[in-house]
Amino acid sequence: MALQWMILTYMVAAEAALALLLTLPSPKLLKNRLVSLISLILQPALFIVPFAGFQLLDIYWKNEHRLMCTSEICTAAERDRYEKSVKLIVSVWGALQFYKSQRNVILCVTACLLYWCIQRICKYNKEIQSLEEIEKRYKDE
Repeated sequence: MALQWMILTYMVAAEAALALLLTLPSPKLLKNRLVSLISLILQPALFIVPFAGFQLLDIYWKNEHRLMCTSEICTAAERDRYEKSVKLIVSVWGALQFYKSQRNVILCVTACLLYWCIQRICKYNKEIQSLEEIEKRYKDE
């Protein structure tokens, strides 16, 4: 279970580094090459959006479908599971699990938001580059 969160954490860190590289001032040639390289990387990196979405659904599903005994008639197994889940929620471990799930939600949302930001930055840089080329052609005429 921890592997998926480690992968998501590394992807968020990589996306943050790419966003930082794209927003730092740099020479035009270097910026254009960096934008074209990152644009090529963005297509295969799109998997992060459905991956993060699936993780959000997993968190939601686990939160909504915790074992509970709401009726007056419960089997012994349901009662034992319910008591264990109540003890888990009340205990320190339960509090840690709650904060861990909040952290994971923030991680998923950040992954999607950073991907979108990088994609938009690359798009804007390409548009600026094409507008500069058009301006240069008009000046040459």
